[in-house]
Amino acid sequence: MAGAPPPLLLALLGLAVLAAAGGANAAGRKTVGVYELRKGDFSVRVTNWGATLTSVVLPDSKGNLADVVLGYDTIAEYVNGSAYFGALVGRVANRVADARFVLDGKVYHLYRNDGKNALHGGRRGFSKVIWTVKEYVGGGDSPYITLYYHSFDGEEGFPGDLDVYVTYRLSGPYELSLRMNATALSKATPVNLASHAYWNLGGHGSGDVLGHTVQLLASRYTPVDGSLIPTGAVAPVAGTPYDLRAPTRLGARLREVYGGRAGVYGFDTNFAVDGEARALRKVAVVRGGGGAPGAGRAMELWADQPGVQFYTGNFLAGVEGKGGAVYGPHAALCLETQGFPDAVNHPNFPSVIVRPGQVYRHLMVFKFSF
Repeated sequence: MAGAPPPLLLALLGLAVLAAAGGANAAGRKTVGVYELRKGDFSVRVTNWGATLTSVVLPDSKGNLADVVLGYDTIAEYVNGSAYFGALVGRVANRVADARFVLDGKVYHLYRNDGKNALHGGRRGFSKVIWTVKEYVGGGDSPYITLYYHSFDGEEGFPGDLDVYVTYRLSGPYELSLRMNATALSKATPVNLASHAYWNLGGHGSGDVLGHTVQLLASRYTPVDGSLIPTGAVAPVAGTPYDLRAPTRLGARLREVYGGRAGVYGFDTNFAVDGEARALRKVAVVRGGGGAPGAGRAMELWADQPGVQFYTGNFLAGVEGKGGAVYGPHAALCLETQGFPDAVNHPNFPSVIVRPGQVYRHLMVFKFSF
């Protein structure tokens, strides 16, 4: 999704970066590190800086391995980067209009980091903090890591204390699950977490995703204004460029869609996922396409949220990433399951309010094949 806070000028020289693998329990560890989960030739790396997914390595049909998520080589680059590569964003993902909302009669003002709006939790959202490693098992039948963050009352303007957990798990053969829980402790508060991974099934440095095909199981979407703020409507996709219900080659569709800025094209759009709300259901299917590397790879996304933000990397431009790769526009795509953007200001949207003692729950499952 587009938008970027000003860089945080933090020095990480005193923080150890761990190339962690194996079966050690790391309960309570506050060191910033990189932790690997591995099952055979399928591996995932996560850092507790921003609960960020830094790599997903898997084979193609010929056994060639590739890392299929965009990212950086060092933690320092994640600290100062502006693209939210792989980050866990919150307390409220996506945009909040005018960086304000009213809850139980009280007006709350948030940090403006996207013009006059708030984006992805503000200047110091969940993607720009150190999470605590609660549990870590790097190998075995079901490798996983659980991370924890306590968000304090008033952080970035949001009300109430919030305990947040996310677990990354290799939950099956070539299957990655993300389970997010957040408990409101003291006040009612909006909660809308999202994983902001950038996917390119040909490999993170293989060029653009215009040859990928995408299918979204969504019959409706939320139109936006020129600032990418929802108008409040939930409109049918039928007869519009947003109709991706059948597998659609991205290169044939992107130029039909306004990308959020003059001269910019591509998707940055919330879709209302078909099916029962809060039930785990198929959201999207993505396939590598053409003669590109990794063309045989495919990814299914299952989730239990009412919406999914589909973003096609419209604002990437000359970003230097892992291994010296340079990411340009449409170098990847994002599928961020979520509550609807700006739901706090649209009573007709599914509520994102969590009251004291209630638990926010969000499950995503990525199923890869080749």
